[in-house]
Parts: sequence; C-alpha cells; structure tokens
Amino acid sequence: MPLQTVLLSALAMVAGAAIAFQLPINAAAGARLGHPIGGATLSFLAGSVFLIVLSLATVRNQISVASAASLEPVLYVGGLLGALYVVITIALVPYLGASAVIVLSIAGQVVAGLLLDHYGALGLVTHHVTFGRALGAVLVVAGAMMVKYF
Repeated sequence: MPLQTVLLSALAMVAGAAIAFQLPINAAAGARLGHPIGGATLSFLAGSVFLIVLSLATVRNQISVASAASLEPVLYVGGLLGALYVVITIALVPYLGASAVIVLSIAGQVVAGLLLDHYGALGLVTHHVTFGRALGAVLVVAGAMMVKYF
C-alpha cells in the first residue's frame, strides 16, 4: 500500500476520532444551553469562525466568493445535512451513548455511500455494489447492532 494511502487513511481516522469527541461535547453544550439546537448552533458558530480564520490565513486568494451566487442550490444542502447530523446526534447521545450513535451513523453512511457510488449520484464515479461490498455493509450494520445491544 502506498505511503500516501496510509497517511490519508490515518487522516480519515483522525477525522473520525474528532467526531467521537465532538458528540459528547456538543451534547453537553446542548444540555447547558437547554436544547440540542442551541448546542448545534454553538458548534457551527465555533466551526464557522475557525473556517473563516483558516481561509483568510491560508487560501483566501483561491476561494471565489463571487461564484457562490451561481452555484446550484443542491450544493448548499451539504451544510444543511451537516447541521441536521449535529442536531440529531446531540439529541441522541444522552439516550443511546456516544459509541452507539457513532457506529449507527457510520452504518447509515456506509449504506448511503454504497447507493451513491452504485448510481454515480451527485457526480461521483460509479462503483457498483458487488457481493463483497454488500457483505462489508452488512457486517458494518451487524457490528453497529453489536455495539448498541451487547
């Protein structure tokens, strides 16, 4: 396996670990603020400030703010889906626990990812569902059930 693949895979795992910490932090913020939406708002406010500072410090000349007005509406949905994810996970963590919410959301991501890949949706390169890929998804879902119920 090429070193670049190893490093990028490790980076993906770091992103996943960050989510594991984000869930209970956001849940605590939501509880303190009185509602999951308050926790989600705080999360996105902090994230937005960070991204603005990071953009200004590193890539401000590469971002075309003017072209934002001409983007297809579906390209704005990503932020809405992220907000929905954060609100739902903030609401669920106190009831299901962080590990169950994480693994169940990963199972949902794998199943949705297989469908998106299979149909080449949203401009993705088509990767058809094979027996091995379907079995992998079944194992992820089975693993999610094991983490939740055992």
